[in-house]
Amino acid sequence: MRISKFMTPEIIFGSGSINQAGDSLRRLGAEKVFVVSDPGVVQAGWVERIIGYLEACGLQYHLWTDVTPNPKDDEIDRGVKEYVNSECNAVLGIGGGSPIDAAKAVAMLSTNAGNIRHYEGVDQISCPLPPMVMVSTTAGSGSEVSQFSIVTDTKRRLKMTIISKSLIPDIAIIDPDTLVTKDARLTANTGMDALTHAIESYISLAATPLTERLSLYAIQLIATYLRPSTASRSNREAKEAMAMASLQAGIAFSNAVLGAVHAMSHQLGGLLDTPHGEANAILLPYVMEYNYIAAPEKYGHIADAFGEHVADLSPSEAAKRAVKAVKELARDLDIPESLAKLGLKEEHIRKLSQNAVQDACMITNPRDMNVEDVEKIFRQAL
Repeated sequence: MRISKFMTPEIIFGSGSINQAGDSLRRLGAEKVFVVSDPGVVQAGWVERIIGYLEACGLQYHLWTDVTPNPKDDEIDRGVKEYVNSECNAVLGIGGGSPIDAAKAVAMLSTNAGNIRHYEGVDQISCPLPPMVMVSTTAGSGSEVSQFSIVTDTKRRLKMTIISKSLIPDIAIIDPDTLVTKDARLTANTGMDALTHAIESYISLAATPLTERLSLYAIQLIATYLRPSTASRSNREAKEAMAMASLQAGIAFSNAVLGAVHAMSHQLGGLLDTPHGEANAILLPYVMEYNYIAAPEKYGHIADAFGEHVADLSPSEAAKRAVKAVKELARDLDIPESLAKLGLKEEHIRKLSQNAVQDACMITNPRDMNVEDVEKIFRQAL
């Protein structure tokens, strides 16, 4: 077995766990906290509630919410200036992938000089970051436990993938209660993002026995609970299961990395500002079909995790069941069926494909891909 390492933050999971935010930051030596969130999370009431826990612990804070879906490099630049001017010494991210990725990027540039583009790729960060606590509210991105930060380069119109163990938060807080304020569309999109994390990390070239167990269990939970979680905001059992699935998939992909689905969806998000989970959901079956020959046995395990009966099937037939199960789940959740519905046009495909093969997530895709291969998949999904 090759040498591997497995990294996670301290994890606090469970109903009511957001009340640990203030104490968690206190334990890390925080005095004034830079709180990063977005308007939607503020409107849902979670930011005000968590700030109350900070105040109860005697912590000062500065709130910054200038974050859009698919956070942009210019937003991060403004956030860093606010962090420095507010004289904070710790970072708290509250929300889904966008606020948490933005919080990590601000923390990174607060102690590492230069432009954010200098840190694109793997292990480009040299200086330690301030203490970071992340509170997840979406059950999808997994960013609260990962070594990833994804930020849009507005000049090149692509998403930069920044990967470093320095980006792993010190403490991650996952409270399933926060999921009750999500609408059905966001629940579906983030759930399909978590499913993509689980499947891509499971078949990744960097997968290990530790990550594989987490990936498979996350697939099983999502297959069972994403539909009821999308159907009802008040289904507490489904919310808790989806929070756990997202957590496990997040730990898995943080350590095993991802694959072609994310390499491609990052480009769509950078160019068209598409919802990340929707783009993943549309691309996932097509990439699974392409990757099948690289991991046929694992596809049978994926189908089994979906509850498909595959014991008497050939690897090829089992793989088809896995792809079918993913398509049926997306259809039940009213995910758009084509990338054209997200704004993709034929003239975009060549440039998107050229960028995708350079994305760091492509390194661990189990089957080699060149620009022409990526173009073909984009056209299939168009």
